[in-house]
Amino acid sequence: MPMQRYGRLKGRGSAVRRKRMSVDTATVKKVASLARIAISDADAERLAPELNNILGWIEQLGEVDTKDVAPMTAVIPNTLRLRADVITDGNQREAVLANAPQGEFGFFTVPKVVE
Repeated sequence: MPMQRYGRLKGRGSAVRRKRMSVDTATVKKVASLARIAISDADAERLAPELNNILGWIEQLGEVDTKDVAPMTAVIPNTLRLRADVITDGNQREAVLANAPQGEFGFFTVPKVVE
């Protein structure tokens, strides 16, 4: 069982206790098994500290005070480039059906899939 440490969330108003995640070799093997990845014992031992470092960086992000930061969807300002919503003629049934493998009475004809 991995050793569990406790940390404190900063900048969240009240003191909240949370478990600090820790990955051991057994956990690495279990995750690899769930992902259907074959790894050796040596690889699992090598990956455990690397995964612990990654989790540590994620925990550091949780300690950043973001109380006065407005939510955003991107780090750069961007706007969607939308086309104008214009009604067009359409009426291209024959051109569209020309691409179909089979058509009948102005509709696509498909094989029956339910009996």
